[in-house]
Amino acid sequence: MKARPSLGHVGQPAEIETHQAVADAFMAEHPEMTVEIYSEPWGDYFTKIQTLWASGDASAVPDVLFLSPVVSYAADGVLENLDPFIEASGYDIADYWPSLLEFGTYEGSIYGLPRDVGLEVLYYNKGIFDEVGIDYPTGDWTWDDLLAAAEALTVVDASGRVERYALGMEGGKYELWAGQNGGGILDDMRNPSRCTLADPESVAAIEFFAGMMDANQAMRPANLGQAGGDAGAFSSEQVAMIIQNASRISAFNAIDGLEYDVATVPIPDGGRRNGSATGAAWTMSALSDNKDAAWTFLSWLQSTDGGQKLYTESGEILPALQSTAMSDAFLGQSSPPANRQAFITEGESATTGRSGYFGEWNELNGSIIGPAMDSIWAGEAVPAEALAALCEQVDGFLADNGYPK
Repeated sequence: MKARPSLGHVGQPAEIETHQAVADAFMAEHPEMTVEIYSEPWGDYFTKIQTLWASGDASAVPDVLFLSPVVSYAADGVLENLDPFIEASGYDIADYWPSLLEFGTYEGSIYGLPRDVGLEVLYYNKGIFDEVGIDYPTGDWTWDDLLAAAEALTVVDASGRVERYALGMEGGKYELWAGQNGGGILDDMRNPSRCTLADPESVAAIEFFAGMMDANQAMRPANLGQAGGDAGAFSSEQVAMIIQNASRISAFNAIDGLEYDVATVPIPDGGRRNGSATGAAWTMSALSDNKDAAWTFLSWLQSTDGGQKLYTESGEILPALQSTAMSDAFLGQSSPPANRQAFITEGESATTGRSGYFGEWNELNGSIIGPAMDSIWAGEAVPAEALAALCEQVDGFLADNGYPK
């Protein structure tokens, strides 16, 4: 009997080695099973999995898959409902971070168990802060503190060329700012009735982030992409800070001479923490003819003494299980960052993630929301005007698709 997990990877050999080590550990405990790993770079993985599903060949599709967003795949009918397996095995779902299981839930049933939680923190280069002579970020930093530091950290030469930006942050994380300020994308990320990006709280937050780009304090997404993403820009010291999840830890720790730490993300005066409870999840193919074996493997991957512990010790994730996150497997590691507690603090106030939990989300975001936000980040649109027009389109899309249900 075989369980054949499919593990997407981002091209870093250390990550591929971790996946294999996890599979080997499972097989050592379950010698009656053979785990076959199907790996592809992130850029190809999801397209190829879709192609395999379209073939209808159960033997071609891995039994256990690492996917995001779960809701879209569940709506397409290609994932197995995990509720019967959870109930029959007595698997404990109470250990997950608040709101995180919503990421794997569709129409009231669980279709995926998130491996990790993508809570962002503020990474900062200690050497650059020391060079400039300003204090390291602290847990009580506000947006004003971030702007003051950004002014000191940004370096522009005599010709106007930016030699170093203060902040590198992917444009798609803008909901972090909006949520901190009491705004958001939609009024309900599962069953929306209207767009809230044109609300005053959201507009102010988008203007804040766009303003940092206009002042050359934050890299525009196009420049960030050319620099190798936030990881590349941070590693090469083109930016002094990034806002990102735990996925960057192992890569940064492999760079000789890079001294860094993390802090909680700055919030506005009177604002709130807005950690996003999302994370790619382990799922089961509805085509699988090895479902009992697949569940044995999947549930082991999501156990404190199994995959959760091994992936956490690899330094690549903030685990989905709170008990693992608060154990020495995460907090007790001797390698940077020193302030791992920042992840825990963000997790304690985590809210529903910034991807919609309904079947049409990918279409809505890809065809309407994403392009409009890209025009703002590129400096081609005035935020307030663009957001008002955007929300008109979003509201029309929701109505055309029968929302709210």
